[in-house]
Amino acid sequence: MSLTSIPRPVTSEAVPEGAPPRTAGEHGRGRWVFVLVVVVLLGSMAAAMVTAAVEQSPTIDEPVYVGTAVVYLEQHSLRYNPEHPPLGKLVIAAGLAFADVRFDAAFVGDQTQLGRHVLYESGNDPQRLLLFARLPMIVLTLLFGLVVLAFARDLFGPTGGLVALALYAFSPDVIAHGSLATFDVPTAGFLLTSVWSLWRARGRPVPYLVLAGLALGAALATKMSALAAVPVLLALVVLSVRHTGDPDSTRSRGLLRLGGAVVAVVLVAVAVVWISYLVVDPRLRWEAPGDLPAAQGLRAVVTWLPFPQPYRDGMLVQFGFEDRVWGGFLFGRHYLGSLWYYLPAALLVKTPLGAMALWTAGAVALVAVRRLRPVAPYLLAPTAVLLVAAMSGNRDLGARYAIFVPVFLAVAAAGVAAGVVGTRRRWARVVVAALVVFTAVSSLRTFPYYLPYSNEAFGGPARTHLRLHDSNVDWGQDLGRLADRLARRYPGERVWLVYKGSGVPSHYGITASDPLTAPPDRVHGLLVVSDSSIAKADDRLAALIRGSTAIDAVGHSITIFRRP
Repeated sequence: MSLTSIPRPVTSEAVPEGAPPRTAGEHGRGRWVFVLVVVVLLGSMAAAMVTAAVEQSPTIDEPVYVGTAVVYLEQHSLRYNPEHPPLGKLVIAAGLAFADVRFDAAFVGDQTQLGRHVLYESGNDPQRLLLFARLPMIVLTLLFGLVVLAFARDLFGPTGGLVALALYAFSPDVIAHGSLATFDVPTAGFLLTSVWSLWRARGRPVPYLVLAGLALGAALATKMSALAAVPVLLALVVLSVRHTGDPDSTRSRGLLRLGGAVVAVVLVAVAVVWISYLVVDPRLRWEAPGDLPAAQGLRAVVTWLPFPQPYRDGMLVQFGFEDRVWGGFLFGRHYLGSLWYYLPAALLVKTPLGAMALWTAGAVALVAVRRLRPVAPYLLAPTAVLLVAAMSGNRDLGARYAIFVPVFLAVAAAGVAAGVVGTRRRWARVVVAALVVFTAVSSLRTFPYYLPYSNEAFGGPARTHLRLHDSNVDWGQDLGRLADRLARRYPGERVWLVYKGSGVPSHYGITASDPLTAPPDRVHGLLVVSDSSIAKADDRLAALIRGSTAIDAVGHSITIFRRP
C-alpha cells in the first residue's frame, strides 16, 4: 500500500498466500481484539501512573508549579515561574480548581517559598493537592498514547499501532514523568501531535495544518525547549504541502502556496502562546525580574520573537540557568559542568533493552527500506534535532530532558512490524513480539518505582544510583515512604537525615537532625541519606558514610545506614 494514501498505512495487514479471505465476522472480531488490547495497554499505564501519583511525595520541581498554578487561579498573576510558559501550569490549575485550595493572598516570597507555603503552611493536605495537580497530566499522557497509536497505525497498520502503543505504555520514563505535575511529557506529546498532523496534512492540508499549528503552539506554551523543534517542523510543513501540490501549477504559485502554509502554521502557534498568557492575565501585567541576564550576541534574537514580554524574559531566565556551573554524576563519577554524551548514556541506562532494540531496528528500517523512507523525516529528524539541542545544554540532571526520544521512537519502532507482518518470516514476527513482551516485563518488574528504573544490563532500579543521580533516580519522591519505613522498622531510634527534595520531613512525622551541622563523633544511630546526596557527597558526608553500615533502602532512592 502506498505511502501517498493518507491516512491509510504503508502496509496492509496482508492475508498470507494461499489462505482463505477473511469474512466480515473475522474482521469484526479483529476490531474488537484491537480495541481490547488498546484498553488493556492504556489501562495498565493508567494504573501505574495513578499508583505513583498517590504514593510519591513532591519532587523537587512540583511545589513551584503547584504554587504558581494556585496564584494563576487566585490572583491571575504571571509573577512566578516565568522561566516556563503558562500552559502546563494551567493544566495543573484545571485539577487544582476542584481541590478547594487554601491560599493566603497576602503571601510574599519567592517561588520556592510559595510552593512550600501552599503545600505545607496553608492548612492544605499536600498529598491531596499533589494528586489533583498530577491527574490532569496523567490524562494528557494517556491521550498522547492515543496519538502514538493513531500515528503508527496511519503509517504501519493496526499491528504497528499496537507495537508503538505498547512501547509507549510500558516506557518507565514516560510513566514516571507522566505521573508528575511537570512539563517534559506534555511538551513531547504536543510535538508528536504536531508532527502527526503534518503527516496527515499530506492528504488534507487545511485542517491538519491548523491542528499542527495548534499542537506546536501548545508545546511552545508549555516549555521553551520546544523552540528547538520549530525549524524542523516548518521544514516538514513544506514537505507535506509539496506532496499535495498541483503538478500543473506554476513555480510562483507553488512557492506562494508553500509560504502561505508556513506562515499559517506559525501564526496559529504564536496565537496559542499569546492566548496561554492572556488566559492567566488578560491585561498582561508584568514586571521583569531585576537580575535578568543581558540579551547579547545570539541571545539578542530573543528580543525579536513574536511572543509576549514575559515569554521573552523567561527565555533570559533560562539562559541564566545555562550560565551556571552545574554538577553531574555519570557511571559513578561526580563532575562539574556537563558532558556532551550524558543524555545518550542516561538513555542507555534507563531504556528497556527490548525497546532499545526495536527503536534501533525501526530507525534502520525507516532509512534502509525504500517504501518507508518518506516517513523518516517526520520521526527521525525531530528526534535528532531535539536530542542535539538537549545535549548542548549545561544541566546533566536527567534523561527527562530527552523524554521525546521514547515518545517519537515508539512510533518509529513500529516500522519493524510493517516489515514483517504479512510475510512468511514467522521468526521475525516472533522476535518483535518477544521484544515487546521483554519490554513489558522489565517495566512491570519496577512497579511502582518507575523514577529510578534502569534496565537489566545495568542492574535494575536497585543499582541506578550507582550510575546516575537527580531526576533519574532520586528527585525527593520517597519522603512519605521513608516515614512509613522508619515508623514500622525503626520506631524510637535517633535519625540523622540528609534529604534532597522539596518535601518537609516533619510533616510526614519524621523527627531528624542534620548530621552536617553536628560534630561527627555525636552522629550515632540511623544515618538516612538521599542517593543523589551520596553521589555528590562532600568530604564531611563521605566520611560519615564510610563510618556507617548500609542496612536498608527506601524506594531505590534513599539509603539507611547505621552509625555506631
